[in-house]
Amino acid sequence: MYDVDALRTLVPALSDGTAYFDAPGGTQTPAPVAGVVARTMTSGISNRGTVTASERRAEEVVRGARNAMADLLGADPRGVVFGRSMTQITYDLARTLAAGWSEGDEVVVSRLDHDANVRPWVQAAERAGVTVRWIDFDPQTAELTVDDVAAVLTERTRLVALTAASNLVGTRPDVAAISRLVHDAGALFAVDGVHATAHAGTDVGALGADFHLCSPYKFMGPHCGVLAASPELLETLHPDKLAPSTDAVPERFELGTLPYELLAGTSATVDLIASLGSGDSGTTRRERVLDAMAAIEEHEDRLRLRIENGLVDLGAQLWSRAARRTPTLLFRLPGVADADVHRGLAERGVNAPAGSFYALECSRRLGLGDTGAVRVGLAPYSDAGDVDRLLTALGELV
Repeated sequence: MYDVDALRTLVPALSDGTAYFDAPGGTQTPAPVAGVVARTMTSGISNRGTVTASERRAEEVVRGARNAMADLLGADPRGVVFGRSMTQITYDLARTLAAGWSEGDEVVVSRLDHDANVRPWVQAAERAGVTVRWIDFDPQTAELTVDDVAAVLTERTRLVALTAASNLVGTRPDVAAISRLVHDAGALFAVDGVHATAHAGTDVGALGADFHLCSPYKFMGPHCGVLAASPELLETLHPDKLAPSTDAVPERFELGTLPYELLAGTSATVDLIASLGSGDSGTTRRERVLDAMAAIEEHEDRLRLRIENGLVDLGAQLWSRAARRTPTLLFRLPGVADADVHRGLAERGVNAPAGSFYALECSRRLGLGDTGAVRVGLAPYSDAGDVDRLLTALGELV
């Protein structure tokens, strides 16, 4: 049985009485995670090495974080790369891959995606003189299908970039099936897992992602970015780096000294997630993570359905209608401006912002321009009381 009440006691921010529905933009941090970050910062720690205790402590932190993210994602820890953000890593990756592109090649991006998995590829393609092709989606259902992807693949496709879940409307394309098409075309597949990783169990191998990127702060962790790829693929890539820095994988992709405190917090986050399921202590952390993520998904979907039904009862227009989606709802109330909904909810202690949330192409395709609509997103610590407050407040605004 998923114990949301126990989790809520670990999240200090919830004590202010706010109902947080802004999790797609970043979650609140549990005390055990923050405590590890603080203890790491105040411990004796140095640049990584093997001689002093502080050097070894830094080495253990990095190794532990790679293993933790590997367990969360079903990845090889030797292919886990850390960076300042998913956006920064994607830009670095795009520049590196673009060095091997030539005129006549094609790069494919999607109108469903957050701009962090669009603009780096588009800009790199433009600099390399490479054609950009766009995957469309159905604005009526917010569905993006395998056929939509097949329609833009050619023998010249070098890379396809696609989200595993839309941060704006929650749509979860069939990434595994799409990966087979992409690889049959001889292309690489870059998957934005930032939104999806927070809401469902992830298996990078099963998804067929050559590059899978995510951000721990979207699932109750610190602000940093993570790339998971096979170490063999990373060995073939040569990013710009400082001359004295190591050429080892994955370190060759990590510019400068890593933020040890954030990596320690990332490990603590994965440990916390693993504790939220019903798996007994004898199973592996990976098994406990998958068990916990299944419980979280069920919990969040139950709350999402309540919100969705409540919005329908209020006469709201909904754009989140895909068959498979995260607990993320984009809507507009009848007769109330989006900005007024945002402000009105805030006055009632409910955080649910309005905007396009960097999913610019998606918002435009939905006919919402650059301004989007109101978005409600759930987190593992969301509960029925939060939903009651949200629906009551929306009813008052209507």
